[in-house]
Amino acid sequence: MADQLAVAVLGTGIMGAPMARNLCRTGHDVRVWNRTPAKAEALVADGARVAATPAEAVTGADVVLTMLYDGSAALEAMTAAGPGLRPGAIWLQSTTAGVEAIAPMADLARQQGLVFVDAPVLGTRAPAESGQLLILAAGPEKVRAPLASVLDAIGGRTVWLSEDGGTGAASRLKLVCNSWVLALTAGTAEALALAKGLDVDPRHFLEAVSGGPLDCGYLHAKADAILKGDYSPNFTVITAGKDARLIVEAGEGHGVRLDLAEASAERFRRAEAQGHGDEDMAAMYFASFDT
Repeated sequence: MADQLAVAVLGTGIMGAPMARNLCRTGHDVRVWNRTPAKAEALVADGARVAATPAEAVTGADVVLTMLYDGSAALEAMTAAGPGLRPGAIWLQSTTAGVEAIAPMADLARQQGLVFVDAPVLGTRAPAESGQLLILAAGPEKVRAPLASVLDAIGGRTVWLSEDGGTGAASRLKLVCNSWVLALTAGTAEALALAKGLDVDPRHFLEAVSGGPLDCGYLHAKADAILKGDYSPNFTVITAGKDARLIVEAGEGHGVRLDLAEASAERFRRAEAQGHGDEDMAAMYFASFDT
């Protein structure tokens, strides 16, 4: 395959849209599909072609990139894409799908004659827009060179973990990483909520830990969003809650109790119930208060 490939992107939300845009900018032939058509149509100006169905989007594609809400949504879209799929095409599965969803997707790939690559990404809107995502990947050695131009367009670094995407090695690592992300977010939100309750200036808290072993760039990023009241979504409360539940379920399935992740899932549920579901996950801050 040439460096410039025909790439179908299924799912053009907060993450999928900038990924598709970067693929267009690097010269790939990009066709996009989204359940909400308007989100896909916004990419026409960047050179993408909008498809009405998943099957239309994947027709003739060398690579199919899925970036959807969860494993069920990815499996549903790829099942619908069946009539247009080309045997030998690479399925680059980047949805945060959890552990249990990988085997059914790998099975579907085998049935369709696709090469399955489990490739979730670390990063939110900003690194997606700048093409600096960290890609966690598992898939056969033979597709790594052909995929290089696609991975370089969307990510700053790719970490290959296994030659078998069907083992879910990349998705399992993604859950571990996300468990830390959610713990940091919850800790920041609760610390600032406690500061408010105790009439402590939250900036004094940030100043107290600044530059020491308790400091963390992510703390400042999420604290800044909370203090400014800017909850423009980089990673929504709804999606973070879904990921928290996937983490808890994965732990339970392997004999690991994850109290922090379970508590985070409950905080995200409360924040969503308060009307913050489509806001950035920093809005879990509001779960500390009755209204």
